[in-house]
Order: sequence, then C-alpha cells, then structure tokens
Amino acid sequence: MVEDKENVANGEQVSKKGAKKLAKAAKKAEQKAENASAVAANNAGGDSAEDHAAGKYGLSEMIQSKDKRSERNFVPVSELSGQVGKGLVWVRGRVHTSRAKGKQCFLILRQQSSTVQCILAVNDFISKQMVKFAGNIPKESIIDIQAKPVAVSSKIESCTEQSLELSVEQIFVISQAKAQLPLQIEDASRPENADDAEGLNIRVNQDTRLDNRVLDLRTPANQAIFRLEAGVCRLFRDILTEQGFTEIHTPKIISAASEGGANVFTVSYFKDSAYLAQSPQLYKQMAIAADFDKVYTVGAVFRAEDSNTHRHLTEFVGLDLEMAFKYHYHEVLHTIGNTFTAIFKGLRDKYSKEIESVGQQFKVEAFKFLEPPLILQFADGVAMLREAGVETGDEEDLSTPNEKLLGRLVKAKYDTDFYILDKFPLAIRPFYTMPDPNNPVYSNSYDMFMRGEEILSGAQRIHDPEYLIERAKHHGIDTSKIAAYIESFRYGCPPHAGGGIGMERVVMLYLGLDNIRKTSMFPRDPKRLTP
Repeated sequence: MVEDKENVANGEQVSKKGAKKLAKAAKKAEQKAENASAVAANNAGGDSAEDHAAGKYGLSEMIQSKDKRSERNFVPVSELSGQVGKGLVWVRGRVHTSRAKGKQCFLILRQQSSTVQCILAVNDFISKQMVKFAGNIPKESIIDIQAKPVAVSSKIESCTEQSLELSVEQIFVISQAKAQLPLQIEDASRPENADDAEGLNIRVNQDTRLDNRVLDLRTPANQAIFRLEAGVCRLFRDILTEQGFTEIHTPKIISAASEGGANVFTVSYFKDSAYLAQSPQLYKQMAIAADFDKVYTVGAVFRAEDSNTHRHLTEFVGLDLEMAFKYHYHEVLHTIGNTFTAIFKGLRDKYSKEIESVGQQFKVEAFKFLEPPLILQFADGVAMLREAGVETGDEEDLSTPNEKLLGRLVKAKYDTDFYILDKFPLAIRPFYTMPDPNNPVYSNSYDMFMRGEEILSGAQRIHDPEYLIERAKHHGIDTSKIAAYIESFRYGCPPHAGGGIGMERVVMLYLGLDNIRKTSMFPRDPKRLTP
C-alpha cells in the first residue's frame, strides 16, 4: 500500500514534494554527466585527430637573439592597406580581443594605436586545434602572425584598418600575458562622456590606472598624449635652435635652494647635505655670463610642495630658456611669446592625428591663440577681476580660482586661450628679479597662461652682483651658499631674462585635460612614489 504523504528513501521518510525534488535533481545530475562526457569525448576526438596545421602555431621559444629570421617581412599595421593582393606578410602585435565560435576565430590585433581584424577558419591548411589555440591566447599577449591581407566589402568599424582583414596562416605567441588582467584596455579606453546616458558606465579610476600604468599607457589616447608630448619637446628644441639658442644641461644636485624657499628635497651628500634643484635658474644665468647669449635646457625639476591638486607634481619636466638682451626685457618676452605661438601651430599642423585620437576618449576643444600673443599688465588683470566682483589687493598674487576666472574673462573679451601677464608685484617674485625702475612696487617679470592656468613664470634677472646681494639678504638667503652664482656676475654680465615652462602642464592645458597625471608618464606627487 502506497502512503499518500510519505515515501521511503534511503531508510528515511520524505514527502511527495521532497521525492519529486530528489528525482529532479538526480535527473539533472545524470544529464550534466552525459553532457560532460560528450564534450570530453568530442575534445579528445578533436585533439587526438591528426593535426594538419602542426608547426604553424604554438608558443614560440624565448627570443634570445639566436636567429635573425631576416626572411620574415614584417609590415606595420598602419601600412597593411598597401599590401592587399600582394601575398603573405608577417605582423607582430598584441591580442586586443579574440572570439572563437565553432570552426572560426576572430581576433583583433593591436599595434600601438593601430588595430586590424584577423580571421582563422578551419580548412585544408588551418586545423581545428589551431583555431582553438588562437581563441585561447590571453588578451595583451604579443603574437607573430603570417597572414594574407584581404579587402572586405563592408567597413570594420571596430578597427582602425577598416577596409581589410588578415587571413591568418601561421600564429605564434612571442610573449604570453597573464590570463587575469588588473584592468581591461577596452574599459580604460572608453570615452569619458558624462552626457551619454545610454553609454556603458564602466570606468577605470585614476589610482587603478596609475598602479597599473604599463597597461594604462597602451590605450590609444595615452599613446597619442605622449607622442604629442614628445612633439612639444621637439618643437621647443627646433624653434629655439633655429633662433641661435644653445641647449645646455644643468646640475640637479645643488648646494642651496635655487628659489630661496623651503620647498626643496634635501639629500645626503657624503658628509654634507644637498638639494634637488627647484629650477635650473642660477645655472642658466651663469651660462649667459659665460657668453652663451641664448640658452635652453630640458630636464627634471623637483618641488617639495605638499600639493595634491590637479596641476601639481613633485617632479616634472622643465623647459627653460634664458637670453641676453640689448636694452629692454620685452625683447625676451616677445621671443618667448612667439615661441609658444610657433609650438601651438606646430602641434595643430603636425599632430592633428594625435589630437583626434585623444578627442575620441576625452572632450578636446580646439586651443585658440592670437598672433602675436595678447599681453596685459598685471594691474589690468586685477582691474578685470575687480569688475567681475573679486576683491584682490594690488600686490597680492593671483590665487588659482582668480587665475581661472581671469582666463575666462580674457577668453570672453579677446577670444584667446593664451595670454601674457606682465609687471607682477616685486614682493611676490624671487630674489633675483629685477624691480621696475619706474615703480618699485612692481617688477620686470611676467607669467604666461593657457586656459586660465599659469604655464610659465619669468623675468629680467638682476645682473649686478652688489644689487643681487642686497636683494638676496632682503629675502633672508645665506649668500655664502650662492657665492659662485654671485661671483659669476663680477666679471661682467649682459642684461638678460628668461622663463621656465612646465611641459606636462602645457600638454594638459593644450588638450584641455582635467589632471596633470594624465600627461606625466609615471607621475610623482606627495602620495605617489611608484611605479
């Protein structure tokens, strides 16, 4: 007799409902086991079958410069369009993405900022094992492929090479990446468009990017940023060299704080202490005293400022210049202003591809500038701020908010993102700044601004040794620490002026980016000393 509410199972009484659950679970487990068995048999059968593509794929042995392989004709991804219909080529790149489905594998190969689609399909030359191997290569691995560039009928929107694909015949892994990456290049490359409500809200935060900078730097935007940054240095050098400037290299370990302030890094120097240079200022001037007439230098600058802002770094690249003039420091001011104009034009004309690439991820507004550059007096800038309702003193330095506001006011009135502010108050400038002979409150000094933020500070320097000592003592500087600097002016020195530029800040503001860490390859700030 069968009970209505009870069954016997394994010696225990269970309800009808419980019995049904057990039966269902048993059936599910049985089905799962059958499926697993079928898959295993299929894989075993496929892998054990003769591999007619053996030798055409696999993990390459470590490259130790054993063979030259000069017979392999490697073609850059960006030049593949010229190879369509010309036979097989070799290409090296990274696996950007891969997708295996059935007897096919689609793989996107990335080479710096260029990408191309690759396809493998089972045929008389490509085996199932080879397709499976290609589909399992971890993202970011470096591979060599031999393939035939083939024209496609419809554009491949996901790649930079949209008119062709590569039909792969051989594929070898040169350097295999970890299977689990700390960030995905696709996520790190995603456009930062806050207005796009339908866009994927996947963001890689700044610390994750900087902690894994080697991966982050592979994004197309970062590749473009640092190529454009190299362009700034190249233009700076070329423009000044054409004007008769000589590039010099100055020491970064110095005996006294070059700016006379406390914001210096102290280092142990044998049995004494030394400092990391805040600027190459004193040595540029000594070069002028040594009759080099016009000099520039590109090198590291160190600032021990505990500033965790969007525009400050403790180490950055300084683009500094100094030149002798005949009678008025404006000879130098105009030279620097025109140098900036030439750099802006050079970036616009020679690096449009990089600017466009950055614009695909970040909002980039075209940088506007006047030729010749706009020059305003410091007092005029203060007057514009007061008209806008800002209370600021005649001898008070511009705060960051006031700098930005003045930049917006200048843009609205003059339609330029670059301008020069001349005649700063003497009280807020370094000891070596020449006072204004007509008004002792002001000085022969200037700042230059991009999008409302300072990118250069400069001035006429004091070239008379006694006057220099007087001003140094006024600032509380121990003149014995800068004796060699002062002494260099006792042998006759021409009047001179110059300025120092922060390279990373120039690139950040030219592109309209929101943080200087985006334009420093391995940034240093008060909270970051690695990688």
